Formats: sequence, structure tokens, C-alpha cells
Amino acid sequence: MTKFLLTVHVLAAIVAVGPVTVAAGMFPPVARRALAAPGDPGATATLHLLHRICRVYALVGVVVPVFGFATADEMSVLGSAWLIASIALTALAAVVLAALVLPAQNAVVEGRGTNPARLAMSTGIFSLLWATVTVLMIVRPGSTTGA
Repeated sequence: MTKFLLTVHVLAAIVAVGPVTVAAGMFPPVARRALAAPGDPGATATLHLLHRICRVYALVGVVVPVFGFATADEMSVLGSAWLIASIALTALAAVVLAALVLPAQNAVVEGRGTNPARLAMSTGIFSLLWATVTVLMIVRPGSTTGA
């Protein structure tokens, strides 16, 4: 059962979190171009697409922590420091995405504008949090895997 849970957890992370991270990272440069050339239909369409990818895959990404908790429970590592740190960083990444990145993207898409530099910074923080969680999941400090 552990292998199944871990497989779904990792696949969900790749399929859901990966696209959000990439699309969110692409959004600020496209937003800068769109703000520099208002009315560019290509930039507008791209912004809409990137924002939709972020919204939809963020919802799908809920599967990642659900299967992560199930896997951790099955492996009896729920009290491990690396896992607690990963959970906290994952929660923080979710807050950054939901409270900063998606609303700023929405403002750009709706034509209300936003500060592209601030959006890029928020997106960078989101990406850095996920990169840190990924490293913790692989290295697992104190594990007996020898990693």
C-alpha cells in the first residue's frame, strides 16, 4: 500500500504542482509585455491561459498533501522533523499561491493591473518553497535510506 500511496503522491506533485509552478513563473514576463503593449490579443490570450492553468492545477494539487499524509501515516513518519517542516512549507506555499499569486494574476487578467515585480517576487517565493519541499522529500534528514 505504501508504494501505491507514494506513487500517487509523487505523480500528483509532478502533474499538478509542476504546471502551476511553470505557468506562474511565465505569467509575470507576459504581464509586463501586455502592460507595455495594451490591446495585444496574443499577450491577453496567453495571460488568460496561464491564469487558468494556475487555478485549475492548484485545485488538482490538493491531492498532493492528501496522499502525502496517507503515505507518511503508512510509513509511520508523521512526527519526523523533515516532514513537519515540509508540511509547514507546503501550507505556506499554498497561502502564497492563494493569497498573493492568484489574486494578482486575476487583477492583471481583469485589466485592473498590478505590480509585475511584486507578482514576480511572490511567484519566486512560491517556487522556492516548492523547491525546498522537494529537496526535503528527497533528502529526508535523519532517514535510514542513506540519502
